[in-house]
Amino acid sequence: MKTIDELLAEGVGGKRVFVRADLNVPLAGTAITDDGRIRAVVPTVKALAAAGARVVVASHLGRPKGAPDPAFSLAPAAARLGELLDADVAFATDTVGESATSTVAALTDGQVAVIENLRFNAGETSKDDAERGAFADQLAALADVYVGDGFGAVHRKHASVYDLPARLPHAAGYLIASEVAVLKKLTEDVQRPYVVALGGAKVSDKLAVIDQLLGKADRILIGGGMAYTFLKAKGYEIGTSLLQEDQIAAVNEYIERAEKTGVELVLPVDAVVGPAFPDLKTKAPAGAAAVGADAIPADQMGLDVGPETGTLYASKIADAATVFWNGPMGVFEHPDFAEGTKAVAQALLDSKAFTVVGGGDSAAAVRILGFDENAFGHISTGGGASLEYLEGKTLPGLAALED
Repeated sequence: MKTIDELLAEGVGGKRVFVRADLNVPLAGTAITDDGRIRAVVPTVKALAAAGARVVVASHLGRPKGAPDPAFSLAPAAARLGELLDADVAFATDTVGESATSTVAALTDGQVAVIENLRFNAGETSKDDAERGAFADQLAALADVYVGDGFGAVHRKHASVYDLPARLPHAAGYLIASEVAVLKKLTEDVQRPYVVALGGAKVSDKLAVIDQLLGKADRILIGGGMAYTFLKAKGYEIGTSLLQEDQIAAVNEYIERAEKTGVELVLPVDAVVGPAFPDLKTKAPAGAAAVGADAIPADQMGLDVGPETGTLYASKIADAATVFWNGPMGVFEHPDFAEGTKAVAQALLDSKAFTVVGGGDSAAAVRILGFDENAFGHISTGGGASLEYLEGKTLPGLAALED
């Protein structure tokens, strides 16, 4: 795929460059609680603006139902982008209507605009090729060149991600280039030992990547809500912990495969439990207690890996040459259930390995728990996209950027 440096060498002065970014940031009302994804696109936008392009930044935010919804407006993200660029950023209040058309037309060389949430138009996410294509045609009218830099969306076959690049000269932005380079290190030329730590709520979300990693990783550490389905498969009492009973057969198969192939599949040896899922707004004490993984009371819920598991997982990471971590070990947003996630994050920092934090809640945890982002080898902006790449899937947004 063409790089942005190649595009810049050809010259973009005076051209309208459509940058498909990922500004899908978490909001508390109109306040951005984590601006990591906005900061990630700044290098691409800065480079284009400095070269005299008229930059049109577009993104989705949340899951509006194909119509305008003030709760999902990109206005806060546009304002934050302006702060990070230290420049005025114009904002269009629609996607392809009068405001977008006039806002883009008013741009001069080196100026930047953000158009409203792409998912306010049903054509963006439509499964109908014609409807999606029609929206892509409207977007194409706003630009001369396309730059894909929204890594968090490249696994979606959406109009602005998949159809629009086919209608314009296109290149990959700095963020996508760096994400792909890192993922190749996890799939094509892996330095060993290769340790993978997987967490998060649902084992079903990770089954496909576990399937692939059983042939690639040396160790797989399991935590988060998904761990309790593994513990249940081994016959343990898990109380009221999160369980996907329909996945037990698949989990048993993976446990058996790991034993046969020599992959070390490591499960929690203890858990921090509580009587119910904690209130994340008040963060009041939740009555947490650590118990053995084989001694979870029937009326309690596992909400974090325990301290012994944290120590165990740190020891399994210590000698790694490559570590990929995707998914928190517990309900890290609550202080009573954050220690397991902290332990894994700290183990990555303490290791000499090439460390990759696989986006999503893991990246949020790094920031919320106060770790230095720059101390990790790479923090991905796309949890789902990273996982699908590791699963070996073709990602529509990357395929569309190939020449």
